[in-house]
Amino acid sequence: MEKIGVFVCHCGTNIAATVDVKGLADQAGDMPGVAFSCDYPYLCSEAGQKIVRDAIKEHNLTGIAIAACSPSMHEATFRAAAAEAGINPYMAEIANIREHCSWVHTNKDEATSKAESLTNAAVAKVHKNKPLTPGTSGVTKRALVIGGGIAGIQTALDIAEAGYKVDIVERTPSIGGVMAQLDKTFPTLDCAACILTPKMVDAARHKNIEIFTYSEVDEVSGFIGSFSVKIRKKARFVDEETCTGCGVCMEKCPIKKIPSEFDEALANRTAIYTPFAQAVPNIPVIDKNACIKLKAGGCGLCAKVCDLNAIEFEQEDKTVERDYGVIIVATGFSPMKPYKYGEYLYGESKDVLTSLEFERLMNAAGPTGGVLKRLSDGEKPRSVVFIQCVGSRGLDERSNPYCSKICCMYTAKHAMLIKEKYPDTDVTVLYIDVRTAGKNFDEFYRRAAENYGVKYIKGQAGKIVNADGVLRVAVYDMLENESITLEAGMVVLATSAEPKSDAKNLGKVLSASVDTNKFFTEAHPKLRPVESPTAGILLAGACQGPRDIPETVAQAGAAAIKALGILSKDEIVGNPCVSSSDETLCNGCGACVHMCPYQAISINDDRNTSAVNEAICQGCGACAVACTNGAMDIRGFSNLQILAGIEAICKP
Repeated sequence: MEKIGVFVCHCGTNIAATVDVKGLADQAGDMPGVAFSCDYPYLCSEAGQKIVRDAIKEHNLTGIAIAACSPSMHEATFRAAAAEAGINPYMAEIANIREHCSWVHTNKDEATSKAESLTNAAVAKVHKNKPLTPGTSGVTKRALVIGGGIAGIQTALDIAEAGYKVDIVERTPSIGGVMAQLDKTFPTLDCAACILTPKMVDAARHKNIEIFTYSEVDEVSGFIGSFSVKIRKKARFVDEETCTGCGVCMEKCPIKKIPSEFDEALANRTAIYTPFAQAVPNIPVIDKNACIKLKAGGCGLCAKVCDLNAIEFEQEDKTVERDYGVIIVATGFSPMKPYKYGEYLYGESKDVLTSLEFERLMNAAGPTGGVLKRLSDGEKPRSVVFIQCVGSRGLDERSNPYCSKICCMYTAKHAMLIKEKYPDTDVTVLYIDVRTAGKNFDEFYRRAAENYGVKYIKGQAGKIVNADGVLRVAVYDMLENESITLEAGMVVLATSAEPKSDAKNLGKVLSASVDTNKFFTEAHPKLRPVESPTAGILLAGACQGPRDIPETVAQAGAAAIKALGILSKDEIVGNPCVSSSDETLCNGCGACVHMCPYQAISINDDRNTSAVNEAICQGCGACAVACTNGAMDIRGFSNLQILAGIEAICKP
């Protein structure tokens, strides 16, 4: 005989202010099969959990219904309490009377009535619940980090320092990411390369880290603890084991006018190149689209001057297959190229730059050796105008809806760098709002405005006109309530931070979700900020949204800790609330296979019925919706259980 206990939580006044919790507990006690009911101010507290455990033992309860807050908050808490008291944890059900009831109602009678319905539904479901036992699977003691920027490097170092093997996959010829392109970092104005380069070297030298540069992840299968990954190493046409990075091949290469990706196309590189002087690994790669030898069969000068015979024109892409226990995505971001903002003359005037392009100009290792000069005529600009929020904050239909978070700060940094080196240069910042939420950020911005004399004008630039080499910037000054025109020798656009162009495709490969802006989505923005909805896939850095360097490093450390929590286990306990197939109803149509976002379902060739890999299944229920025969169901959320709850709500 079923004996169910109902426990109603006050949650302080979160619930009790709008729900008659004592009346709810009394009403629940009269429900069929309910052997015990009570209310308590804080059921999630240790004292509250003890009440639950004691009641289970004293009244020999077979199941419990907790009327409290969201299951995402404390379902695990009450399941653990149930297990400690001797009943199957999946015989515990949560009625969410806080988020779904008390927080959305003001009328106490209406809220109490709705809370009764939700509690009735939970009790009805407990009647139909069955004990579930989770399965287990082994853990491969190796981690994969996708992306070799500061987020990927820091994550890999933290995991490696704990004694586990880590592979970094970076699609460019060197690790380092966007941070390697920077001159200074805010708010301390210390050298970006001085901070980053030692970490790059540490990663390359660490005995537990293997780096795959100029490589991409092509295929991922498996599940948490046991991922199988195919990594495609693109042909460098240089033997990495033999090459010493002497650079003679680059000096002798006759093709010298290929726009440099690292210098944002403001300088040129050769057909065989390393992206920058401190590249890791310091091994060149041959651009097959520019090399005369690879395109037409001529030249080959680089091979002739290489004394070590490291040039291998016959190289082909290779595929490396490895198993991993956990995968961390750290693919970073890309600054927008604002070609669609024609009014700003980007792409038409050489003196209109993006912030990252300007960063390369100010860098001592950049195309001008750190000297600020106009690209049109080589002269030092007498005035520089910065335009904020280009492509951010949904200011028009061309813009991304979000704030890019870092722009206000790096613009203040750029303005101060100009005033330090060229104090006679006028610097003006056109802004909508100044957002400085980080530690010492507001002080940094005010230092630019108050100590360095940087002019801040509240207003969005309307149009830029090139008048015989002088850029005229039209802007409406919102504080002075007037339209003005500024003359500038150079204009710098603070463009939106966007996800990598292939983020959505990588999400499909990993079965990891991306949001409407194509950034990777976390499992829960507050409680699971570095986990993706797919178990075993973690997130670090700006692949999840715009981040500054300190926040990126902190998140990388958090992702590493989560990864170590998986790698340190000998086996993973799975979720028993997964899909199951009734072979007597399945006709093998395969609709569930195509619908499953986790690739957890296949067709059993012998029986022509669907089979579920429970280790991969996340219990999302998409297959149950797609199945026309009703063969697919979710344990713990079966059609029978859901209908029982609906019937309980609909009863007068």
